[in-house]
Amino acid sequence: MAVSGLLFIAFTLVHMYGNLKAFSGQEKFNDYAHHLREFGEPILPYEGFLWITRVGLLVALVAHVTSAVILARRASRARTTKYQYKKNKHSALSSRTMRWGGAALLLFIIWHLVNFSFGKVNPQTGETGAAAGDPYTLMVDTFDVWWMTVIYLVAMLALGFHLHHGTWSATQTLGYTNTATSRQRAKQAGWLLAIVIAGGFSLVPLSVMFGIIE
Repeated sequence: MAVSGLLFIAFTLVHMYGNLKAFSGQEKFNDYAHHLREFGEPILPYEGFLWITRVGLLVALVAHVTSAVILARRASRARTTKYQYKKNKHSALSSRTMRWGGAALLLFIIWHLVNFSFGKVNPQTGETGAAAGDPYTLMVDTFDVWWMTVIYLVAMLALGFHLHHGTWSATQTLGYTNTATSRQRAKQAGWLLAIVIAGGFSLVPLSVMFGIIE
């Protein structure tokens, strides 16, 4: 779970960087999206790099979800009797919402792929659009619809919580929190990644909603 989680952190950082290219305008954003499809040619076929990335992320996702299920079952077997009264004095909200947040993010990933990668039905026009043709327009059309923007922003909130505790948990699992200083740095890294990644992703839909990107 820790290793697959760190892979997702790396991916979200790169993906966020790509999304922020929307501030450069339609032409540069679409050029970036097209370049990803040509990346590695002629050694790789057209879209070869994207498919390698997709397969790798799918393997990481299966590993991450499977690990979560195994750990949940292990925790359930370890305590067969529930607490009569439970106080959460020392646990952060992000740690208490990891399972539900993870499930919400899994649903969001499916929605995200259906909408941006596999084509979608534009709620405004009823026309089917393909992400490969004009990803910039597809993005703007999506975030011009308020409830689609809300779905995205709620998912980013869940992502922020997940990153906050997940970063700390991963570094602890890998043995990097053996001292008070390293534990403090791990917590700070969790906050930093949560704010930068979730906040960076949220800038684009908010900018479309307020007319900065159009």
